[in-house]
Amino acid sequence: MNTVPNRKAICDVLMEEAKKDTGIVVLCSDSRGSASLTPFADAFPGQFVELGIAEQNLVSVSAGLAKCGKKPFAASPACFLSTRSYEQCKIDVAYSDTNVKLIGISGGISYGALGMSHHSAQDIAAMSAIPNMRVYLPSDRFQTKKLFEALLKDDKPAYIRVGRNPVEDIYEESECPFELDRANVLCEGTDITLVACGEMVYPAYRAAQRLKEEGIEATVIDMYCIKPLDTRTVIRAAQNTRAVLTVEEHAPSGGLGAAVAQVVGANCPRPIRNLTLPDAPVITGTSKEVFDYYGMNAAGIAAQAAEMLR
Repeated sequence: MNTVPNRKAICDVLMEEAKKDTGIVVLCSDSRGSASLTPFADAFPGQFVELGIAEQNLVSVSAGLAKCGKKPFAASPACFLSTRSYEQCKIDVAYSDTNVKLIGISGGISYGALGMSHHSAQDIAAMSAIPNMRVYLPSDRFQTKKLFEALLKDDKPAYIRVGRNPVEDIYEESECPFELDRANVLCEGTDITLVACGEMVYPAYRAAQRLKEEGIEATVIDMYCIKPLDTRTVIRAAQNTRAVLTVEEHAPSGGLGAAVAQVVGANCPRPIRNLTLPDAPVITGTSKEVFDYYGMNAAGIAAQAAEMLR
């Protein structure tokens, strides 16, 4: 079982690149520990800025550094980064087209028992609604590494959400296909398409394996790129199957499911269902307990898919 969280993969990439590029600057809002960025701060103190619990300043200072030619990576809990500093994300980063990479750590329900104040179940919708803001949810540590290597090569705004805990590996270090803004198709079938992002990709893939035992062939899409959405892959998969089920660690409105439904409805109408967190404060518990409770695990996803096809 993997013990390396995606946030550590981010730190590893940034530390390796910072050796060669002094323009890389990491900024935190009293979150270097929870972001796994303490090693970066210790190794590159001249390229690290601690803003304290001041998310709006975090984003604005990052934008200012970008305007000065730096490459800022701003890390903060997703629940606060996507709400407290929303105006700064919209104006200072996206509208001003600054090279700021916003890293929402401990996304979704990672904080578990801390409850709704610390959950980020609306961030995909909020960030996707901002013009010129890209939104990414990598599914495992190897894809996270590939994503950040790619983002280091461009100068456009982006919001990246990662969870707090390690997740099961979907790819291998030596075999992790990656193209920026192109989804990965993990397997192909002719009955139903499962589109998932972030931590929901692994249970969706396991659900496909369960369905295969029942004689149901599923296509599974790892849609790490929420915006821009890989519409070509969605359309192709929907055309080749009878129904579409999306799965995301997010509220029902405005997330991956909404984006996929728009594309499917406009191009190849199929029955579509979105499996999400409820439109209400979620129950208290660990991520696994919450996912199990709402059927957002392999068994629950497989059951929803089979029901759609009946």
